Amino acid sequence: MNSRLCTTLGIDFPLFAFSHCRDVVAAVSKAGGFGVFGAASFSPDELETELRWIDAHIDGRPYGVDLLIPENLAIRTAAGTTARDAAAQIPEQHRRFVADLLRRFDIDPTRPIASTALANADAPVPFQRDTTEQLMDVAFRHPIRLIANALGVPPPSMLQRARAHGIPCAALVGAKEHAVRQAGAGVDIIVAQGTEAGGHCGEVSTMVLIPEVVRALRAMGSTIPVLAAGGIMTGRQMAAGMAMGAAGAWTGSVWLATSEAETSEVFREKMVAARSRDTLRSRCRTGKPARQLRSAWTDAWDAPDSPGTLPMPLQSLLSGPAMKRIDAAVAAGNDKARALVNYYVGQGVGLVQDVRSCRAVVQDFMTEFAEALEDLQTLAAGL
Repeated sequence: MNSRLCTTLGIDFPLFAFSHCRDVVAAVSKAGGFGVFGAASFSPDELETELRWIDAHIDGRPYGVDLLIPENLAIRTAAGTTARDAAAQIPEQHRRFVADLLRRFDIDPTRPIASTALANADAPVPFQRDTTEQLMDVAFRHPIRLIANALGVPPPSMLQRARAHGIPCAALVGAKEHAVRQAGAGVDIIVAQGTEAGGHCGEVSTMVLIPEVVRALRAMGSTIPVLAAGGIMTGRQMAAGMAMGAAGAWTGSVWLATSEAETSEVFREKMVAARSRDTLRSRCRTGKPARQLRSAWTDAWDAPDSPGTLPMPLQSLLSGPAMKRIDAAVAAGNDKARALVNYYVGQGVGLVQDVRSCRAVVQDFMTEFAEALEDLQTLAAGL
């Protein structure tokens, strides 16, 4: 596709694939799209390992990195604070609640788990400015072609460093007024993400949000490209977003049901079986509203005996290890624990019919996008 955005990023097709899985990022970029690695849940050392792998397997194709630096965070820690220090603030009633919930499904809440950024007591506290500055240090050592931020205006250092490296800085928004603020701050690409999206999202639907954002930016005289996001699982939906003024599509949930994805086989089975109404926005994973698949985990946090969720990052430090233990229990043959299996996914999950490769998904997007354009041209010819 010959567009300013495609030329800027060196891509064939403006299909952006956000994923926490390096395999997905590499596969999508090699298929003609643009993989974006979600780095928020990694430590700096882990991120270095992942990006080295991507560099070695992406065949020189472009890719980006997405961080999560909340503009509004109830709990901020001093530089050098570890996850153990922050976790000490988790109330005992919340620890008991999670331990009792796991035991109800025959899961040992003390079982050792693999060390990750959200399950390593000595790791830096996630989502903090000093932690994300370290992640940026790693990201900018690699040949990334885009850096993105979620949950607010990117910190000045991200914008400055992106410009110094000659790459665009993107930001996710869930409301028109957020887009106006981002444009004023100097971001280069705006991802307008509707409430249908998986993970952190707002309350405005994609069909309403895209034209609102495009109109508001044009009224400012801004030419910042807008990417449509939220529930987009097909090339026809991508074409619809671009018909409303978007320059491309930012997708996430569709890649969770691919053979390369980081998701477990059980979760992929749940995705294929799920309806669009089987997702909900809940604070039970991170402390901020995030759309995810309804499960026994989400039901428990909505129940009358729930102690209520904690602010970010405490809820993440509580739920992260629990999710690791749930997945490990299921992998070990605990069928009862399957009910707790949970992950971020958007309302487009109802469109997932089977598990495919990333290349097949990209090809289907391209085919359906072209078909949608042909249909519109036929309609236009009859006017």
